[in-house]
Amino acid sequence: MARATSKTLRDPSLPTAKGRCVCGAVHIEIGVPARWAWHDHAAASRLAQGAAYATYLGCYKSRFWVTKGEAAITRFADEKAGTVRGFCAKCGTPIFYDRLRAHTMINLPRALFTTRTGREPRYHMNLDQAVDWLYAGEPLAPLKGYPGVMWERPRRKKKTAGIDDFL
Repeated sequence: MARATSKTLRDPSLPTAKGRCVCGAVHIEIGVPARWAWHDHAAASRLAQGAAYATYLGCYKSRFWVTKGEAAITRFADEKAGTVRGFCAKCGTPIFYDRLRAHTMINLPRALFTTRTGREPRYHMNLDQAVDWLYAGEPLAPLKGYPGVMWERPRRKKKTAGIDDFL
């Protein structure tokens, strides 16, 4: 299970990345650089995050601190999968994803961090579980009348030659 350590127990000269939940009840920090970063397309991560995929940072537990709101973190243990997920009990923001077989590591949603983490997500995991509606770089155009909104124009159906075209 993820552990919180007092901010005073870490070396204050250690560079950190700071993150928080939506409501601000939980604040976290990690020592930078993070160990790795990736995009996870697994169904479990997609459901836990409520998004097409989750982008995570991997960090040593010894370099992860809850600096505010440890009591506001609620946990969901999935014994079958061997995972524990932590969420802010007030706003529901996912805080961590702990794989019990990885005793020294913890995974954190990249989107929580307001500062650089020292790693860019360059890996994609579980692509076999990716959803078919994921944006894959199709051309986008501005939607008239809605500033800042881009859309994918419908594709024109190719006309196929029918028997009437030859008569």
